[in-house]
Amino acid sequence: MRWTVPNILTIARLLAVPLIPVMFLFFSRPWADWYAMSLFIVASVTDYLDGYLARAWKLETLFGAAMDPIADKALVMIALLVINGYAGLTPWIMLPSAIIIYREVFVSGLRESLGDRARALKVTRLAKWKTTSQMVAITLIFAKSLFEHYVVMHSMGMDEATIRGVFAGEIADEMGLVWKAKAMAWTGNAGIVLLWAAALLTMLTGWDYFRKALPFLREKPDD
Repeated sequence: MRWTVPNILTIARLLAVPLIPVMFLFFSRPWADWYAMSLFIVASVTDYLDGYLARAWKLETLFGAAMDPIADKALVMIALLVINGYAGLTPWIMLPSAIIIYREVFVSGLRESLGDRARALKVTRLAKWKTTSQMVAITLIFAKSLFEHYVVMHSMGMDEATIRGVFAGEIADEMGLVWKAKAMAWTGNAGIVLLWAAALLTMLTGWDYFRKALPFLREKPDD
């Protein structure tokens, strides 16, 4: 392996992936959420950066070509597992997550069965949009959990009448509950919508990959 900047970024992303769930073992919330979301965002940025630098500086390597998709898939799947864990397996999150994870395992299995011939199946623009939508959706859902935590924490000790008064504008919103609740709703809804869009793109790109792989999977006729 050549120690190029793109390869170092790929390795850093591979090392960051298992640290996302570890944050919830060693830190209490909301700090665990902050650290996990920050790790995910930084790792997502390196996904774009290592590919861009490899092409711009002509530093493309076999190691990078092999490890980059593995790092991407591991990052998305582990982040989805973490989100489903603390979201309580909400169906609106669990179902698209299951579709995405199924597709990634399916395509990885196809790549393994094709061996060297898998290089002939190029990554499409649609697949890049799929990856981008997944990472933005996951970031938004991480953010939603943070806003939710602060809404609960800052309303603790208030009775129901006080909370209603704050949201009705009758009582001064000293803790910023209104904007935090709006941010929680916006990021949560946008994240779920984008996650479903990512699941749809995942199915489309998975089918496209399978269709292109079929010629390589056909049995040779008997002599």
